[in-house]
Amino acid sequence: MWLISPRVEMEQAFQTFYFDYVAHDPLNGEYYAECLKDFDGYVERLLQEAQGVNLRPGYVPCSHFWLTDEQQHIIGIIRIRHNIDNPFLTLEAGHIGYDICPSKRGKGYGKLMLSLAREEISRLGIARALVTANKENIASRRVIEANGGQFERYVQSEFFTECIARYWIDIR
Repeated sequence: MWLISPRVEMEQAFQTFYFDYVAHDPLNGEYYAECLKDFDGYVERLLQEAQGVNLRPGYVPCSHFWLTDEQQHIIGIIRIRHNIDNPFLTLEAGHIGYDICPSKRGKGYGKLMLSLAREEISRLGIARALVTANKENIASRRVIEANGGQFERYVQSEFFTECIARYWIDIR
């Protein structure tokens, strides 16, 4: 398994990932719905975000990677924000966001993906990364802890209704 940058030739694999979300976790799957309208444009937007080009309001430069297996299935997606220079990222979202295909959860892929991403995080010059999870999302919290995440504190979300667990991972 390895991390790859978004690629237009992965459209079918990405749609399989997306429709798995639609079937098993539709609320979170909405985040990826844009892929159905214009996949090439979607991939271009992700690649531009990594370069800090044409950022949407409130967004910071962000590198996107897809965890793929030997059959070119997309197992998970991880986003590495180059900085957390806005209130939402500083308090709630942090440097890293990730999703595992709902039908692939509970198999250690989240731990593997975050571990593989550490090299990419280091390349961006991030020595200490903030990673968060909903307090109730024990699986995600275990992923973070398995990758050296040190619990800092809980914060009440200002943007959503959840309580957020904040962790720091020393990258270097």
